[in-house]
Amino acid sequence: MYNLTLITNILRILDEKGMTKSELAKKAGVSIAFFTDLTNDKANPSLRIIEAIAEALETPLPMLLDSSDMELADLEVLAKRKPGKLPKGFVWKGGVLSEYEAYQVDQWDKKNRALLTKEAKKNRAKSKQQSE
Repeated sequence: MYNLTLITNILRILDEKGMTKSELAKKAGVSIAFFTDLTNDKANPSLRIIEAIAEALETPLPMLLDSSDMELADLEVLAKRKPGKLPKGFVWKGGVLSEYEAYQVDQWDKKNRALLTKEAKKNRAKSKQQSE
């Protein structure tokens, strides 16, 4: 699950910064082949490599490992999407909040996750129908 969290966060931050995988690989000092394997969940990076990626993204290392209490199914949905392909009007943000603010965000999060899950199911059904 940690690799999936790492991959999802890297892809999201790449999109937010408008960087390509190639640019990040070069800036982090890793080969594009390794980086491609990493984002396809076929490589296990060392802490040193994760740190280099965080520095290249100008992002604190803990942010790359922050799951924000996402469930495995949600991470898989996000990781399989191309960066920037959340439905229009949705963004992913992380931050430090008061308990009251966190409660409010949790309520919004539950509502939006339900919408995203509904959309994902609809898209899977549509893909299944098209392949038959």
